Amino acid sequence: MPVPLLRRTVDLSGFPDLVVIYLGMRVNRWTGLKTLFGFGPQIAESVEAQPEGLLLHESLLWSLMPPHVGMRQYWRDFDALERWARSDPHRQWWQQFLQDTGGTGFWHEAYFMRGGMEAVYNDILQDIGFLRFAPIQPAKGVRFTARSRAGRTGESTLPSAVTEEELDR
Repeated sequence: MPVPLLRRTVDLSGFPDLVVIYLGMRVNRWTGLKTLFGFGPQIAESVEAQPEGLLLHESLLWSLMPPHVGMRQYWRDFDALERWARSDPHRQWWQQFLQDTGGTGFWHEAYFMRGGMEAVYNDILQDIGFLRFAPIQPAKGVRFTARSRAGRTGESTLPSAVTEEELDR
């Protein structure tokens, strides 16, 4: 006897500013395994701290060869996500990664309930996601921060983890 289909949906009207962000870390060189495994406990600890505005965190496995892992996060709004990204421990991780990728590449793609999307790909050597079909541009100038890529107006209340000038040194 067939099992009846359990078909459901959700009411997202209580989350008008919801942001869904996919993040991934891909091993580019074997030394990247150490970097990848080093981040796991740090991310778990950060999620357990229950940052304000984080509604849900889910771990994902994109591929085994090369190792490519990630996560999907649901944030109440962009401001909460940005506040977390510009404060410790994320700020420290980002500064460290941008100084030395440790044999990995990192990317994120963000989707906004009120419309719009933005993404960045750092040392992602094989095109994935938007890179596979959208025109590729350098993440500089107006495309440097998630805030500006997403078309958000105004300034953040916190300084960026790293400036464009620091990366160009």
